[in-house]
Amino acid sequence: MVLMRANPLTALRDQDVTGQSLHVAKLSEALRLQGHDLTIYTRRTEARLPDRMRVADGLEVVQVPAGPARQLDVTPHVGEFARSLQDLWSSDVPDLIHAHHWTSGLAAVLGARHSGIPVVQSYHTLQGGDSTAHERLVGRAATCVIATSGHETNELARLGVRRSKISAVPWGVDLQTFTPNGPSAPRNGMPRILTVGGLAPHDGVDDLIGALTTVSWTELVIAGGPSSSRPDANLVRLRELADRCGVAHRVTFLGRVPHADVPPLIRSADVVACPQRHEPFGIVPIEAMACGVPVVATAVGGLAETVVHGVTGLHVPPREPAALGRALRSLLANDVRRQEMSCAAEDRARVRYDWQRIALEMDLAYQRVGGPAAGRTAGREVIASVR
Repeated sequence: MVLMRANPLTALRDQDVTGQSLHVAKLSEALRLQGHDLTIYTRRTEARLPDRMRVADGLEVVQVPAGPARQLDVTPHVGEFARSLQDLWSSDVPDLIHAHHWTSGLAAVLGARHSGIPVVQSYHTLQGGDSTAHERLVGRAATCVIATSGHETNELARLGVRRSKISAVPWGVDLQTFTPNGPSAPRNGMPRILTVGGLAPHDGVDDLIGALTTVSWTELVIAGGPSSSRPDANLVRLRELADRCGVAHRVTFLGRVPHADVPPLIRSADVVACPQRHEPFGIVPIEAMACGVPVVATAVGGLAETVVHGVTGLHVPPREPAALGRALRSLLANDVRRQEMSCAAEDRARVRYDWQRIALEMDLAYQRVGGPAAGRTAGREVIASVR
């Protein structure tokens, strides 16, 4: 595993860590339990850490020097990271490399160009903009590309990655942490709608506040964004919108919530709303389903694939507060239907998104990877493109 931009050790030590480092840590642990021997190569960000750390039998983390040992923009240090990987792999040759984010992918392909080791690439989310050329370069050079959803598969195809080399494997969920049983956050007596995520316009919280005007005697709890004591422009905008809509007394902004506190918060909700206007793959609806809470989600990107309409929740069109309000009212007014969806949601999370299931699917993707000749060709293509 190659993870240049984040250190998975933080995810192993801190339960509040999310994102790519958590994904790599959980996936690596699941693969290890299935008999794989893994080494995670990450950029050194702390001088005091040893070069190699044995986390468990079959799982080791290697700190690779590339730039100062602190948090920074890793892009200027990709070349140095790649040279270090090449030196390491000249004496300890892996069977396969799985890189996460395009920076790791570029370093991995360059580092493996002489050995011909197959490279599997995960973007998690395409950044676009100034990174598009690099993302396209890595996608074409990698032996296999992992997409988190059918939506991301289509995005990768539009980027120029051949569909024949793309395998779709979603993110997983920790079913020991996200479960229907356990502590629940306090409630104030009203039915509760919960949303977890950012506060920018594309996150759709504006639409959710607008929808609340049509859902009586119900509170909306918003987890995410900055602390309420240090509001930013988005938080100020949403508070003003709640005031104008006459629902400010029923809207609570919690700010950033530690990941360890998210399961009790989800368990306290009657419905979890995911109103994003664009979402390549949704982690929140999977966590909600694992806790047995039905989800109302916009039918966009990965959300449309994660939530099964009429079974584990409801789909609504993006940017339509009226439709969002109707869906929320229909679930909050029908306890029996909500309970049926709760059971179906938990079942789907356990069957589809358990980390052991994800590791098995990833293993199948690994087995489909071509031999060393493909890796050598990919390396030459990247060198030619970079030059």
